[in-house]
Amino acid sequence: MFEIQYQLRFQPPLRFLHASPTPSPAVLLLDLRFPCRRFSRVRCCSGGGNGGSAKPQQLQQRRAYPFDEIEPRWQRYWEENRTFRTPDEDLDMSKPKCYILDMFPYPSGAGLHVGHPLGYTATDILSRFKRMKGFNVLHPMGWDAFGLPAEQYAIETGTHPKVTTIRNIDRFRSQLKLLGFAYDWDREISTTDPEYYKWTQWIFLQLLKRGLAYQAEVPVNWCPALGTVLANEEIVDGVSERGGFPVIRKPMRQWMLKITSYSERLLEDLDDLDWPESIKEMQRNWIGRSEGAELEFHVIGSDGQERGIKLSVYTTRPDTIFGATYLVVAPEHISLASLVPKEQEKQVEEYKELAARKSELERTDLQKEKTGVFSGSYAKNPATGESIPIWIADYVLGSYGTGAIMAVPAHDSRDYEFAVKYDIPIIRVVEPAGTSSNLDGPYVDDGFVINSSNMSSGLNINGLTCKEAAMEVIDWLERTGHGSKKVNYKLRDWLFARQRYWGEPFPVIFLNETGELVPLPESQLPLTLPELDDFTPTGTGEPPLAKATTWVNTIDPISGKPARRETNTMPQWAGSCWYYLRFMDPKNSTAIVNKDKERYWSPVDIYVGGAEHSVLHLLYARFWHKVEYVAYRDAEGRLLSADSVSDVGEYALERIPVEKVTKAGDFYVLKDDPSIRLISRSYKMSKSRGNVINPDDVVSEYGADSLRLYEMFMGPLRDSKAWSTGGIEGVHRFLARIWRLVVGAPLPDGSYRKGTVVTDDKPTLEQLRALHKCIDKVSEEIQETRFNTGISAMMEFINAAYKWDNHPKPIMEAFILLLSPYAPHMAEELWFRLGHSSSLAYENFPEARTEYLKDSSIVLPVQINGKTRGTILVNEDCSEDEAFKLASLDEKLSKYLHGKAIKKRIYVPRRILNVILDQQKKLDFPVVLTCCCEEGN
Repeated sequence: MFEIQYQLRFQPPLRFLHASPTPSPAVLLLDLRFPCRRFSRVRCCSGGGNGGSAKPQQLQQRRAYPFDEIEPRWQRYWEENRTFRTPDEDLDMSKPKCYILDMFPYPSGAGLHVGHPLGYTATDILSRFKRMKGFNVLHPMGWDAFGLPAEQYAIETGTHPKVTTIRNIDRFRSQLKLLGFAYDWDREISTTDPEYYKWTQWIFLQLLKRGLAYQAEVPVNWCPALGTVLANEEIVDGVSERGGFPVIRKPMRQWMLKITSYSERLLEDLDDLDWPESIKEMQRNWIGRSEGAELEFHVIGSDGQERGIKLSVYTTRPDTIFGATYLVVAPEHISLASLVPKEQEKQVEEYKELAARKSELERTDLQKEKTGVFSGSYAKNPATGESIPIWIADYVLGSYGTGAIMAVPAHDSRDYEFAVKYDIPIIRVVEPAGTSSNLDGPYVDDGFVINSSNMSSGLNINGLTCKEAAMEVIDWLERTGHGSKKVNYKLRDWLFARQRYWGEPFPVIFLNETGELVPLPESQLPLTLPELDDFTPTGTGEPPLAKATTWVNTIDPISGKPARRETNTMPQWAGSCWYYLRFMDPKNSTAIVNKDKERYWSPVDIYVGGAEHSVLHLLYARFWHKVEYVAYRDAEGRLLSADSVSDVGEYALERIPVEKVTKAGDFYVLKDDPSIRLISRSYKMSKSRGNVINPDDVVSEYGADSLRLYEMFMGPLRDSKAWSTGGIEGVHRFLARIWRLVVGAPLPDGSYRKGTVVTDDKPTLEQLRALHKCIDKVSEEIQETRFNTGISAMMEFINAAYKWDNHPKPIMEAFILLLSPYAPHMAEELWFRLGHSSSLAYENFPEARTEYLKDSSIVLPVQINGKTRGTILVNEDCSEDEAFKLASLDEKLSKYLHGKAIKKRIYVPRRILNVILDQQKKLDFPVVLTCCCEEGN
């Protein structure tokens, strides 16, 4: 199924570039899932709903209303009149503002998919609503257009990525306009525009000046076939998501951003952000602050002699030190070579190579079977004085803590699995209060410490709670010089370099003589990309830019000495971390943003984006995923269970059709052979996978307004829901009912009259009440982003309106304004037909009047011979005759009255109706009840 995840959220700006922090906006979480169903009734017609050419006759006859004429006309009107342009220099800053931002989309060659408009429609409704409420609205659009996909396409086709990027942007832009989104296209920006990435480079220079950007040799996910470093999320099962090429871990010189300098501040600031708590918790977990101890273990050889090497270990559970029965170091640990004797070298090297094929996400997956190899060395536990083995295992990462842990298998699940597999002693040192210590498996919670005393070391923590024992151990470590208290963070510095051509060049050079790094003067920005014909990987680890020798070899502008340019480029998200600022002032050539404009437009009020990057960089492109089921097949063609495969590189991956899959507990297995466990994994929507529904096709058959309305009507934005052809047909019929209500039924030739059937009659009280209840509901639901219930309120109004004898102009005008944020093309057309000469985009949104919202209905108890038999709903001013008529028509009450003679009626307005029957007299004919208020009586 498609997994479409949206998150309404916002990442504060780079705080160190601004004197004052920017507050956060309102936020909303959206999580939608669309099953993969082909859109069965889509028809592609020439013109695609653009009004460019005639439609087939049979399709023209099926139009429930002429959306194919209306929508192109109003899209042209908006573009020609720049209806949604947000003034810049002439902006009236005395008015309230609303900055509504969509996540920077990546313009792929496939164009939009049917799910993309979900978030865009939500923000479009909000922006149109706020504009009609008198706000200055900033609702821009731009493109996050650097990155690997464009470069790979260039390699495959020989087309320059600039060419395909411009083509893809044109495609995306035309599709967004086809859906009638009210963007300010005058502010359109692209990360690939040198006038934009000039300021990305400028930001990098500010980071470099402050010591927040640096170079280091770090282990990275290197894909030889793609010739670039990949992020963890770009790797699935040890291969690149794009192309399925093997990925290895290898050390490389990389640019890094020192985000760890802000670990505590980033954590503290979360408390003041108006974000969903789930997102804040994800960020807290990613920052991963923990308090514990860092302690030293002396390394001992197989002969029992100390080797003069110390291993530093970080632990959050110093209270369990007596239960540490082995140490684990990461395969990439800096001291690994000094730990391994010659007889173990081959075995260790083989294991390191195996670990290098896995991403950090795979290595830390709790469901993965633990693997490791003995280093050949031991360490002395400072608390017990005993020698414990040092193992190498990939479930420990070199990038976390010290890259080494003390393993306490009795009280850690991963350590327990490892110890059981490799027959390592397990010593229980914590037991729960009031429970037998004879427990199966690891006990990972707090309790009281046992088996934790040693006369030689002078440490005795038996009987203490875990918290008390941890404090005691830290004191002991500091007294004896074995360690100290330590605060640690999972957060690592950000890798800020890619071995690609299609990205922002780094504005630095290196002197040939000394290798000294020299930042370019800001006056020389932007440093633009050279033109390259060959984008293929060099095969040496050098980026493709190394091939541009005349560009690479340069002169230091300050000293005049020969120098070389940096050949790495910035990652795709470099340009997407600050675009919200540039939208405020996109044409500024002297500053990143004018301070007055920033003060006015900040903060972003509503921001819609993908949940998949809610942790690392909230401002990123959206991804649409499809869950697939995959099995491993060996060289003999046999399917293998996923839990039995350790070296995934040896096996082929095979897609399993969903109809052959069933769930067994927490896993998916083959229906025909439940012993074969499958992998469920996510992929981006793509035409090559055959899982795309093109919105152009939907617009061609049903119109943009129908697609917009259906995207919002499927249910609460947070809920899972299924795309349904029948569903969009339903909202299409609803729009057609509105059209006929205002314009009238089609003429005999299928066309419609020019004007409307709306009357100049004075609205009745019933009509005003129906309208203002609808206004109140729709306004409230838009502001609370409950768009589906707002549509339901409009449907109720239309159902009521069809029962009226006439449709007064003031009533229908107000309703059309309510409709306009949802279905702007139809609303504009109906507004024009009602006699207005300009767009309704800046008309005042209707306000509900309280006098029409008061519910005048009451529940009236009805008694028969003094015994309450039911209730009826009546108006407060209901007469006795009206009340009696309603009671006699009520299904439950009528059985007591049918064929009975009535002696008298007792009616207390607003309190009760009591019908006294004549028990002596029965009627042999049906009672016909009338009311004097009925016409003709």
